[in-house]
Amino acid sequence: MTRATEGADDSNRFYVAASSDTEPAERFVLKHDDTFAIVDRIGDISPMGRSEQGLYHDGTKFVSMLRLRVQGKRPLLLSSSMTRSNVLLQVELANPDLYEAREMISVPYGTVHIARSKFCDSASLFERIVLSNYGAARVSFELALEFSADFVDVFEVRGTRRAERGTLLPPQVDADCTQLSYLGRDGVMRRTCFSFSPAPTELLPGRARFSVNLESKCSLELSVRVECRSGEHAAPAPRSALTFETALSSFEQKVSLRECSGCKIVTSNDAFNDWLEVSQADLRMLLSETPQGLYPYAGVPWFSTPFGRDGIWAALETLWLRPEIAKGVLLFLSEHQARVLDPAADAEPGKIFHEMRAGEMAALKEIPFGCYYGSIDSTPLYLMLAARYFARTSDRRLIEVIWPNLMAALEWMERFGDLDGDGFIEYGRRSKDGLIQQGWKDSNDSVFHRDGSLAAGPIALAEVQGYAYAALRGMATIAAALDKPDLERQLTRRAQALRERFDAAFFCEELSMYALALDASKRPCRVRSSNAGHCLYTGVAFDSRAAELSAELLSPRMFSGWGIRTLANDEQRYNPMSYHNGSIWPHDNAILAAGLAAYGYKAAALRVFAAMFDATQFMNLGRLPELFCGFERSPGQGPTLYPVACSPQAWASGAVFLLLEAILGLEVDAINGRLLLRHAVLPPFLGEVEIHGLRVGDADLDLRLQYHEDDVGVTIIEKRGRVEVLAIK
Repeated sequence: MTRATEGADDSNRFYVAASSDTEPAERFVLKHDDTFAIVDRIGDISPMGRSEQGLYHDGTKFVSMLRLRVQGKRPLLLSSSMTRSNVLLQVELANPDLYEAREMISVPYGTVHIARSKFCDSASLFERIVLSNYGAARVSFELALEFSADFVDVFEVRGTRRAERGTLLPPQVDADCTQLSYLGRDGVMRRTCFSFSPAPTELLPGRARFSVNLESKCSLELSVRVECRSGEHAAPAPRSALTFETALSSFEQKVSLRECSGCKIVTSNDAFNDWLEVSQADLRMLLSETPQGLYPYAGVPWFSTPFGRDGIWAALETLWLRPEIAKGVLLFLSEHQARVLDPAADAEPGKIFHEMRAGEMAALKEIPFGCYYGSIDSTPLYLMLAARYFARTSDRRLIEVIWPNLMAALEWMERFGDLDGDGFIEYGRRSKDGLIQQGWKDSNDSVFHRDGSLAAGPIALAEVQGYAYAALRGMATIAAALDKPDLERQLTRRAQALRERFDAAFFCEELSMYALALDASKRPCRVRSSNAGHCLYTGVAFDSRAAELSAELLSPRMFSGWGIRTLANDEQRYNPMSYHNGSIWPHDNAILAAGLAAYGYKAAALRVFAAMFDATQFMNLGRLPELFCGFERSPGQGPTLYPVACSPQAWASGAVFLLLEAILGLEVDAINGRLLLRHAVLPPFLGEVEIHGLRVGDADLDLRLQYHEDDVGVTIIEKRGRVEVLAIK
């Protein structure tokens, strides 16, 4: 997920540009599957500067402007909010003072209430506008919807410049529908159809005008549907008689089906419940239907598409409560695993992809990300997820289905992942257009030495060795369950050898933590970073290293008060406003907290947990974004936002669930029909946590956990089926 770095050059031309035209964070996101909309607080899509606002479908912006005007004026905002389920945006507006002549008010401010409701479904944006006259007399005025479509690729919105574009075709206007069309250089026809009911008084290529006459205490309802059509679906379709109410009812049923699975969590803290609720709603919104099942798209707006790494982490974060997400991720990744060597895509047999993109620029290979494999960690993480999914569900059938893919991924680790045969997983791009850095911190300047000089590749990242260790250990467990003792022994030996080799090569006594990476000469990058903390999560760190690691991660140089920074504040390239060199990422903090808790440092995990919760209190909608700045926490002030962070973002939304799993020491062992709570702790602000419908194998149960000063009480409310609950104190 490349962002801007200092001195951006051609090798970093796919970054997300941040300019003074970037709009503030107060906007709303509507999404379903491959279609999403970003609108402002009054429900408009405004074409301001390099605006991210728009209606997008399959990587293209199909609407660049859609704004409501009352006699040419912007209506006045009363309130705007999303429903709890993220289904419907509801905006309350009022008319400004409307004039008949220059000095004569014909409709005083606040006479007409304007209610807008919007949602996305079926490659469409639906809107209902209800006008209500609360005045004592009849009112007359003009209402207009102004619209346009420029059909730019999402990478153009991000800041990438193109030498040539396709052709905008002449608009087609009927009595109640305007169609704007674009023939791309990829030969694909893309059309945006704006339909209105009732038919406007006047309909032009970019404007629908309604002459409104409302008696006192009367209302008028208008409906708008904006359809995105492309390729074989671009041909004019029969006019749909679908009403707003019918479309909304159908969409709510789809949402309900996606929400009914998984257990429910409720606590005694209303603010924490809000965090849980918005996180669940965001994850539901980011889940997209694929032929293999549900897949969490990475984030809106820049990464609303499948990413290997992001999908895996979102699945890991939610595995204990929604294992069906992991199932969809594993099947989708297996289907799209690389089969051949393709240097232009950084693909090698057995490798798991980095990202997949639709859109004109991807089709023309103006960007390399149509199906791009340039991430070093997606493949070991895929194996790690498979092993943890099997332990969580005992779903032997799925493992057998994807077994050839798992074996191919193991072979990739040994044959292609280890470039020089030293036993470590390294990366060096093959594609001239691909990513230079291929770990989760993929900004060009994210891997460097103590003096700030960039590390030369191939590069072996600390956390990737941990992922590889966990992958080998996990696959050994699966091999044992499938009665493959020779493979189990082989993988166990490889894992143990990697662990010993890793500690010897990466641990830096003067840092009291693992080096960020090894460069091409096997010189350690002696830099304090959050990468080292992932080694606790994966178990590759020796127990004897955990105390030092914990102390460094929670030291003032790394812990800002709002969370653990990606980089210590005394490093040469530290910048609290950077993407990867000093910012705070919720998913990263959840991983670190889980690692700290796994090694027994529950107090440290609680500090991270509390910091993330505190941060939500200052965020729009209580939603944790992809990242925020790493400035020191100051009394009375909230975290500093990162200007072009994705929000919502899948692994940020999943952070709260991994954090809860960490402090509760929650482990679902479906193979043995057990639920374990290892040294559970709760913060004082969470007096009680209830978990309902937690599935363990063929059984499920409801639990209540209660805070005590030195303990957590565990009560089984109800069990359905045979399951053993073990609370290890």
